[in-house]
Amino acid sequence: MSCGVFLPLALLLSSGQLRASYGSLLRTLPGTGLSGQTANYTLTGMFQNAGDQCDRVMNISSTDRCAFVMNTPDCIMADGFINYLRLAFCLLPTNLTPLTITLCIVWLLFLFVVLGLTASKFFCPNLSAISTSLHLTHNVAGVTFLALGNGAPDIFSAIAAFSHPHTAGLAVGALFGAGIFVTTVVAGSVALVKPFAVASRPFLRDVIFYMVAVFWTFLMLYRGTTALAEILGYLGLYVVYVLTVIISAYIYSRQKHSMNTSVQTDPQIPDFHSSDSSDDDVPCLIGGANQEYESEYRPLLPYSESTSQILLSSLNPVDNRKWRRKPWGWRVLKALKTPLEFVLLLCIPVVDPDKEDKNWRRPLNCLHLITGPLVCVLTFQSGQYGLILIQGQFPVWLLTLLLGCFLSAIVFCTTTNDHPPKYHPLFALLGFLVSAVLISAAASEVVSILHMLGVVLSLSNTVLGLTLLAWGNSIGDCFSDITIARQGYPRMAISACFGGIIFNMLFGVGLGCLLQMVKTHSDVQFESEGLLTWILAGSLGLSLILSFVIVPMSRFHLGRTYGIFLLVFYFIFLLIALLTEFRVV
Repeated sequence: MSCGVFLPLALLLSSGQLRASYGSLLRTLPGTGLSGQTANYTLTGMFQNAGDQCDRVMNISSTDRCAFVMNTPDCIMADGFINYLRLAFCLLPTNLTPLTITLCIVWLLFLFVVLGLTASKFFCPNLSAISTSLHLTHNVAGVTFLALGNGAPDIFSAIAAFSHPHTAGLAVGALFGAGIFVTTVVAGSVALVKPFAVASRPFLRDVIFYMVAVFWTFLMLYRGTTALAEILGYLGLYVVYVLTVIISAYIYSRQKHSMNTSVQTDPQIPDFHSSDSSDDDVPCLIGGANQEYESEYRPLLPYSESTSQILLSSLNPVDNRKWRRKPWGWRVLKALKTPLEFVLLLCIPVVDPDKEDKNWRRPLNCLHLITGPLVCVLTFQSGQYGLILIQGQFPVWLLTLLLGCFLSAIVFCTTTNDHPPKYHPLFALLGFLVSAVLISAAASEVVSILHMLGVVLSLSNTVLGLTLLAWGNSIGDCFSDITIARQGYPRMAISACFGGIIFNMLFGVGLGCLLQMVKTHSDVQFESEGLLTWILAGSLGLSLILSFVIVPMSRFHLGRTYGIFLLVFYFIFLLIALLTEFRVV
């Protein structure tokens, strides 16, 4: 948290120092007068001749890097709160570059925690509540709302990366790298933990759709451009996938129903075991899986908490019963995350349809009507809309604050602590919007930090995407899928592996390109980073082809041998990618 406070404050306090250091730099250059106009002209010309490529900053002398960053359009990252390149080259001295990198990596880890907590604790539950309110089936909710919730960090990171031409490699590297990581490391770990027989038809369906998506993305990268019609078709591929899942689930349920009917009429006929049973094994994550001993801890006599007690208990992110059962390692991590969870609880409402009171917390929910819209205004597009002055005098954020206070007062005066109002499901929509804006803002900062690290360390965006960004966004899925497999649901874990990455790739690339087209009114251009991009795409395609061939040959049984093969494949790919990045091969 200290790093998170230090970086924004340092950038805000440094504006005067930046101007002073830039002026002193101009005065020290030869051939300049007191105003430094000749030097400014010379530096500007040099930067323009360099092609406005921010990656060239490390090729010039350390004394000229600040002026280069200040004058090069490619170094302007307008989508984040902090310009990390100016922080690295203008605020801190050159000999403190290792310290700058260390602080930025710590800040990067903190942002990954923000992404994970916001997605798992707020974004996903509110999406589940929305899907329950809309009475969606588990199959439809699983491939739409639940997939969006699980893949929110990847999707928003990809959209943020596509907003700048030179960071598009981050999105490609992250989506392809996460695909290889999930289909090899995660799937291999599941096979090692719990060998099992995979459901044949869902497995083949997911692998085929993912191979089509990868090949389509490869074609766009190869051509270096894509048009609106192609992107709409690219997004339409996911619609076809959703329809295929729904139709296959319907056919399977009809077959199962007819066979159950025949079994009842003729007991000599054996039970019908469909290989498509994983459609029926999809986890019911819409329900209340986290209600632990809820009825056991209910008071025997009626007890009514005061408004202040409800507010304090609602803002406490630590469950005392769970705290006593967990090991010390979990407690340390929980203690580190508690301040962040407290802030998120203060800003984002969560609706739980499976609880008796729907998670209605009257004082806190009324407070959410003030804090939620205010957070959206101050974080959306780096807060540039919140700072707009209405008629040059009245700021938008103040208007939002006053409207929130007005709505909060109305809700507080017209509701009670014990019973949620009829419009309580609308709080799920508010929680979805606030968490989505926060995830988008954190993803933009992650992309900006990785861009800066790529410039300082002379690493390509693709290798940063397939390593740091892919690992940061996928490590949570890795642990959750392994845990599900250990609990005896390996089919559920392997279904989550393939279903999620299909959604992430199609929506991450599709929405990122579509929003960029709307913003620029032109086709999206891809800047390939050479051999590494083709190694990345080829390795992902090869892993899918091998799975498509080996798994059916082994009669759809995933054993420990196959799990070891997948892990070895990933480490060989990672070694080749790094050797290519450092020009060894």
